[in-house]
Amino acid sequence: MNQSEIKLLAYAKQSEAFKVYEESGIPRVWEDAGCRVNIIGSLKMGLLVTHNDIDLHVYSKNITEESTFAIASKMSALSGVIEMTSINGLHTDEQCMAWHVKYKTGNGEIWKFDIIHIEEDSTYDGFFENMAKRITETMTQEHRDTILRLKCETPSDEEIHGVEYYEAVIADNIDSLDKLRTWIVEHRKKIPYYWVP
Repeated sequence: MNQSEIKLLAYAKQSEAFKVYEESGIPRVWEDAGCRVNIIGSLKMGLLVTHNDIDLHVYSKNITEESTFAIASKMSALSGVIEMTSINGLHTDEQCMAWHVKYKTGNGEIWKFDIIHIEEDSTYDGFFENMAKRITETMTQEHRDTILRLKCETPSDEEIHGVEYYEAVIADNIDSLDKLRTWIVEHRKKIPYYWVP
């Protein structure tokens, strides 16, 4: 696949993602509950190309297990929602509840929504939105092309985190899948951190 074909694929995937975002009704459930809803991650940055993934951060005040589960119960009632799991981080520094939702579209495709319900004005309020903004501002067209190409070259059963592509390419000029794999081995030995350019 050449670079022009990859760009067309990315454009088509992102256009489809925005349609699924609206069709699903998932953002409206959170908005109707008074939450602020932000798209983050690869869709926000125009770097979605191979996966059916939509990342959302939603914010409200005084989150409890009861309040976030009440909103999630309405989400579970949506016709396309076929599976939901949660991770409770409300009692950690992240002050959030993570919801992982599988959604089946009208044409039978499966999309994954990763929804993080975060306490408003906490440490991570806006952190990943700023990360996406900084990556978008920092990356060149060459970086963007390389990231999209590497994502397309990565086998579907190989797990590479989105931010690993971004840091490797933008910060360290990685330009091949073999180099990326070597970079990841060394990178994962480090104490985990959130990279922002």
